Amino acid sequence: MSLESCFTSFLQIAKIISRQELAFIKKIKIILRSKRLYQLLAALFLIIGSNLFLQLCQNQFSFSLAFKFAFSWHTEKFFLGCFVLLVFYSFLASFLGSWLWGAATYLLTVIGVGVANFLKMKYRMEPIYPDDLKMITAFKMLKDILGTGPFLAYLGLLLAGVVVIIWGLYRSFRLPKKNQFIRAGIFLLATVLLGYINTFNNPQNILRKAYNQTALWIPYSQKMNYYNTGFMGGFLYNLKIDPMAKPKDYSKQKIQQITTNYDKKAAQVNQDRSEEKPNIIYVMSESFSDPARLKGLTIAGGDPLVDYRYVAQQTYSGQMLSQNYGGGTANIEFEALTGFSMALFNPQLTTPYTQLLPKLEKFPSLVSRLKTQHYQTTAIHPYNTSMYKRQTVYDRLGFDQFLDQDTIQFKKKLEHNPYISDEAAYQQILKLLNKKAPQFVHLVTMQTHMPYADKYQQIPYRAFGDNNATVNNYLQDIAYSSTALKNFLAKLDQLPKRTLVVFWGDHLPGIYSEAIQAKNSTANLHQTEFLFYDNRHRLQNSQQHHAIISPFYYQNELFDQSGLQVTGFNQLQSTLQTSVPAFEKQLVYQKGKWRKELRLTAAQQKVYHEYQLIQYDIVAGQQYSLQAKFFD
Repeated sequence: MSLESCFTSFLQIAKIISRQELAFIKKIKIILRSKRLYQLLAALFLIIGSNLFLQLCQNQFSFSLAFKFAFSWHTEKFFLGCFVLLVFYSFLASFLGSWLWGAATYLLTVIGVGVANFLKMKYRMEPIYPDDLKMITAFKMLKDILGTGPFLAYLGLLLAGVVVIIWGLYRSFRLPKKNQFIRAGIFLLATVLLGYINTFNNPQNILRKAYNQTALWIPYSQKMNYYNTGFMGGFLYNLKIDPMAKPKDYSKQKIQQITTNYDKKAAQVNQDRSEEKPNIIYVMSESFSDPARLKGLTIAGGDPLVDYRYVAQQTYSGQMLSQNYGGGTANIEFEALTGFSMALFNPQLTTPYTQLLPKLEKFPSLVSRLKTQHYQTTAIHPYNTSMYKRQTVYDRLGFDQFLDQDTIQFKKKLEHNPYISDEAAYQQILKLLNKKAPQFVHLVTMQTHMPYADKYQQIPYRAFGDNNATVNNYLQDIAYSSTALKNFLAKLDQLPKRTLVVFWGDHLPGIYSEAIQAKNSTANLHQTEFLFYDNRHRLQNSQQHHAIISPFYYQNELFDQSGLQVTGFNQLQSTLQTSVPAFEKQLVYQKGKWRKELRLTAAQQKVYHEYQLIQYDIVAGQQYSLQAKFFD
């Protein structure tokens, strides 16, 4: 081929390439002008920005921590969370038939969840869990906790979301048929993906496996879990799961072996026990604790618990190990009524009242046991019934009646306190005790519930080291509770029928500064006051005033000290209690010392495992022990 021919061929090739380049450039210009591109970029910005917002709320609005988590320390987990949010956004957008209205609904949802998480972290030192979202319509509770201003903002956010959804759905019916088919396809795909994501805790779940490549899960601390894996990782980790892992040796024969053994031991104990049926009163006092036990805090103006101490020094009393700081009322209540420990549950099962009990037809408790002995059983909570699904739960536990803020007869309040007083609640109990049949009454008080500021005008107490109106009002609150308890017990002394009382605070209030919390050990922040009282003054350990106990031991301890007959389950509890007087996740009291983990001999480990087996049998197994009447 001549040089001229080669040059001609090169020019022809160059012309072809030039035409292709021009066509490519035109396509790029068309794409850049395309509305779809801007929608895609906007969607990506929305997803990444929203995940950053959730991370900011999780990290108490520390921009440094949030950005380092997303783009330095845990980038893989951050973008896995973005994927989940993208699926959720696609679900909303396809449901409403509009990317714009879907984005509006999505943003309102993310803002609501993020702010709720920020507030829960601030006041209770724990994050939002999936099951918490069921309380979105608990308006009275939210108003009391948030205060008027934030509550109105919440209502505005909720109303805006409803309006956006209604308007979006209305507009969606006008879409062309082609768009409706695309919408339906995306909606179906997003729904299937959300359903699959909901099985996150299945070991075979692909998303979970992707997280497991880099995630360090902290089962005993959900706060650390969210910190290590991000808000989305922690949230997914707390989706539905079995209550407990199945013990390898769980079987009908094994449960029968345990129940037979402890039933025989109980029968031997009961030979010397009374068949008396005294009234039994449980009083779980909201946030009742002793501030004087906190390092760095000094109280002037007197002792707000002087009346409580007067009673406690005359009867069996001490400190109760609470699962949480600043919250978790229903979990302590669950332990006290059932005798089962939260420490044995899978960490994702954070609230049995909402996640477990409503799903079970039968569940043994102190209530169901006393009903077999012809007790009349009453639950009193002078507040609304929606909190923690108490209406459903109390029915499942076997209560004959539930008196709430509307059905309780005595409704007195103290000064500007929005809640019914302890004194009024005690009046209701006294009226119930006038009946001939033996009574079991379980009271969950509200007087000392947050918020605390501006409840009282004249407050003689002042807190130094954490000196603010909130703590001072709290001091007045527990002073009123202390006096009300003393007066109530004095009136019980005048009753002709023997009456036993178990009184305890559920947790410390979440009002102390970070400086105060830092000065105190974990054990110090998880101990509240408790006492047992017998109006006939016949408790065996009435001279012990510094006991440490977990609430799931209350019933066996009460029956042992009062000389009443016990069940096989009570005998199992008592045997375990001798080795481990109190325990929760990462907080164990043994031989007068606090530890992070249990230290058990082979014999003690056997008893602990038997307790595990019985709890598994009831919450996730076949309930063989219930059929064997182990709890009656």
